[in-house]
Amino acid sequence: MLSPGHSLVALVDQAVQRGADALGVAGGDGSLATVAAAACAHELPFICVPAGTRNHFALDVGVDRSDLVGALDAFTDGIERTIDLADVNGRIFLNNVSLGIYGDAVGQPAYRDAKLQTLLQTARVVLGPGAQTPPLDLVDDLGREHSRPAVVLVSNNPYAIDQPLVTGTRPSLSGGLLGILVLDRPGENAGAPGRAWSARSLEVRADGPVHAGVDGEAVDLSPPLHFMSRPAALRVRISRRHPGASPSRRLRDLGSAVRSAAREAATR
Repeated sequence: MLSPGHSLVALVDQAVQRGADALGVAGGDGSLATVAAAACAHELPFICVPAGTRNHFALDVGVDRSDLVGALDAFTDGIERTIDLADVNGRIFLNNVSLGIYGDAVGQPAYRDAKLQTLLQTARVVLGPGAQTPPLDLVDDLGREHSRPAVVLVSNNPYAIDQPLVTGTRPSLSGGLLGILVLDRPGENAGAPGRAWSARSLEVRADGPVHAGVDGEAVDLSPPLHFMSRPAALRVRISRRHPGASPSRRLRDLGSAVRSAAREAATR
C-alpha cells in the first residue's frame, strides 16, 4: 500500500529483492509507468490493475476497465505477451508525452479538478505575445521544420486518428514505432496546420527546460529531448476473461473479418 511519504520506487525495489515473480500495480498511468520500468529492468511480467482515473493504458492493452477484481486473475492464470515501451531522455512512458499547451497545463495545481478551464487559460498564456515558455523546434518526416508548435504529442505507438469511433486508442502496442502529432500555432505555417506521422525516434530542441506531461505526470525535461521506441521491451499478463486488445484493434479486426467473409462469399 502506498501512503503519503512512501516511495513507489522503493516499494517496488523491496518486492523485487523479496523474489517477486511478477510486478503489478493498481493506480494511475504515472504509477503504472514506474512499476513497468522496474518490470522491464528485471525482466519480470507486468500486470495492470485498472484503479486509476482514466486507465488509458488498461484500455489499450485490453484490460476490462470495469472489472478491477477480475484483472487480478492475471497474477495466477493470465495470458502473457510482449509489448513496446518508449522513453524520453531515458525516462520510460507507456502512453504518451505531451509538450506545449498540454504539457504546461498538466503542471498547474488546478488541472486535476478543472481540466478544460486550465487548458484554455494555459493556451492564452502559451500562445500569447508575452509567452515565457521556451519555443520548441523539430523536423517532421517530410523534412518540414516546426518551430514554436502549439502542441507536440509523442506516443508509444500511434493512435488511431483515422478511426473516428475509437480515435483515443492505439490499435497496436507492438509496432516498434512512436506516434507523433504536431499542431502549429495559428498562422505559423502557410501550409497544413499540423502533421501526424510515425518514426522510431525523434529529437525536439529548445533553449531551456521543457514542461511536459509524461503519462499525465508533470515533469520538466532538459533539452534536447530524445524520444525512442523500445520494441518488445515489456512482458505483460492479462486476465483470460478480458479482451486483450484495444477498441481500435478490435474494430480493425472486425473490419478485416467482414471483408474476408465478403470476399469468400463473392468467390463462392
